[in-house]
Amino acid sequence: MLWFKALHIVFVASWFAGLFYLPRIFVNLAMVPPDSAAERRRLLLMADKLYRFMTLLMVPALALGAWLWLGYGIGQGQGWMHAKLTLVMLLLVYHFACAQLLRALHEGRDAHSHVWFRWFNEFPVIGLLAVVILVVVKPF
Repeated sequence: MLWFKALHIVFVASWFAGLFYLPRIFVNLAMVPPDSAAERRRLLLMADKLYRFMTLLMVPALALGAWLWLGYGIGQGQGWMHAKLTLVMLLLVYHFACAQLLRALHEGRDAHSHVWFRWFNEFPVIGLLAVVILVVVKPF
């Protein structure tokens, strides 16, 4: 079981690296001058590659978490686990919202400012903090 926990933590940390960095690329895209097509294409390419990579990291993170929860009974019937699973669902929504934003940026439909993207970037930080507190402290 400890191997599964270790791998779960590694994949979650790796997935979060993408959740932290992709919106930073969005900030840079929002700041690209209209006449810098090459810079915009380069940033979009980076964002595409990062999104694909972080999605590949998300899958084993979720699978290993489900294995620990269902296979080993970790947290079953405990309030902290229900709260954690709710946050994980919200983080999945965030992950796929990033895909929608990336699609809109590709199509030139996104009108969000770099300030909006900076605020958008704060959600996974708060989510990670809350999940770690729930798992370690188990407040309820």
